[in-house]
Amino acid sequence: LIAPNGYSYLWTTGETTRIINVGTSGSYGVVITNAGNCSTTLAPVTITVSHPTATITPSGPTAICAGGSVTLTANSGRSYYWSTGAETRSITVSAAGTYTVSVNDTNNCAATSSPITVTVDTPVATIAAGGPTTFCPGGSVTLTANAGSGYVWSTGATTQAITVAASGSYSVSVTDAGGCSTTSAPVNVTVNANPAVPVITAGGPTTFCDTSSVGLTATASSSYLWSNGATTRTIYVNTSG
Repeated sequence: LIAPNGYSYLWTTGETTRIINVGTSGSYGVVITNAGNCSTTLAPVTITVSHPTATITPSGPTAICAGGSVTLTANSGRSYYWSTGAETRSITVSAAGTYTVSVNDTNNCAATSSPITVTVDTPVATIAAGGPTTFCPGGSVTLTANAGSGYVWSTGATTQAITVAASGSYSVSVTDAGGCSTTSAPVNVTVNANPAVPVITAGGPTTFCDTSSVGLTATASSSYLWSNGATTRTIYVNTSG
């Protein structure tokens, strides 16, 4: 603030120079005295210092599940500039990170908010088979999900592990401690059909003298186990039985 030329000066702040620097709101006046010791008081000048604020209000929890989002809204202002580069009052974010906003008030003074941190919970769902997933009728396999706070299988079961004995595709949705869920890749279980009842074909008479023998041949298959322990498709026997 610069007073007109005079001989001496007395500001309402107590300063006695012609020029004073002010940085706070208030009413500032000065009394000017000339060389003849005559004084006059100038009308005060009112100074207003703007104190802008910048705050961020989230629309919900800032710990979100993968695939979710949260809207961040700045306090009212003249203009906005987010750390993402956005210039709207609100932004919707789905990525983990730290976000701030600079808000300009009606006096075009700016303030930057404190940072707000958004975290993204990415749950995991896997299935471990307790044995082969391909087996014969009468067999079964236990499927176990990874640890979580809740489970929902494609069968409707809600336990961590299930035992299955039927062919099919099995998956599980696992909820973690943060309340976020995801579904596993499916595990395929195959129950093979039993082969047809084997047929034994004799290569000749099955009643003969004790110096003869007969060949017995089973239905074609991938492996064989005879009652005498033989493992070939055809056996030759020369004893009663």
